[in-house]
Amino acid sequence: MTEAAASLAKLQPPDAIDTAQLKRVLVVKLRHHGDVLLSSPVLSALKAAAPQAEIDALVYGDTAPMLRGHPALSQLHTLSRDARKAGWLQRLQGERALLGALRERRYDLLVHLTDHPRGALLAWLLKPRWSVSHERDHGQWWWRRAFTHIARQPRGTPRATVERHLDALRRVGIHPVAADKRPTLHTDVATLESARAKLRAAGWNGAAYAVVHPGSRWLFKARTADGNARVIEHLAARGWPWC
Repeated sequence: MTEAAASLAKLQPPDAIDTAQLKRVLVVKLRHHGDVLLSSPVLSALKAAAPQAEIDALVYGDTAPMLRGHPALSQLHTLSRDARKAGWLQRLQGERALLGALRERRYDLLVHLTDHPRGALLAWLLKPRWSVSHERDHGQWWWRRAFTHIARQPRGTPRATVERHLDALRRVGIHPVAADKRPTLHTDVATLESARAKLRAAGWNGAAYAVVHPGSRWLFKARTADGNARVIEHLAARGWPWC
């Protein structure tokens, strides 16, 4: 056994899954756009560990472009964020259709990347052979019973979102390499050309450029006006073009 193989063997949990038996995997990430994009390395790592498996994802419909076109993705299932505003009959029909589509896939592994209760419900209803999610601060007893594996997290120590997502895979014995950790955003030709057309209309001539996005859905993530000004001044001083 090589030194690298020996080191990896030490990291393996005693209840690691057999990736050779994976035929279909479902990754669930019901959050906002940036969060969904940061879950893309999980798809890459799963495909690398189980190239024979079909990797599906379930996300909110408005965040689907963050994963659509990912080279490791087989099927992308969506849930309407506005479903609660619909009538009860329409909502029931939508839920039945989604559950039926997921059941048809007969998943061997479910990877749930948030503490959204739907993940636990899906683990119960879909009955995959293996299911994994992160530990929950409250409601632990029913949460733990829903999944075959629970990934623990460090207390009081910040954990990068991508690494936290990948911790769920490490818990079942899948250890991503550095190449799998890079977020992947696939953009189709039509979207790229639309963006280029808008840039050209704003005076872009094809040169490299910097993008500053000062806003955020959450105020605690947004920089101050002074902070944004300093970023812009820093880039301008280095000759980056502006539109």
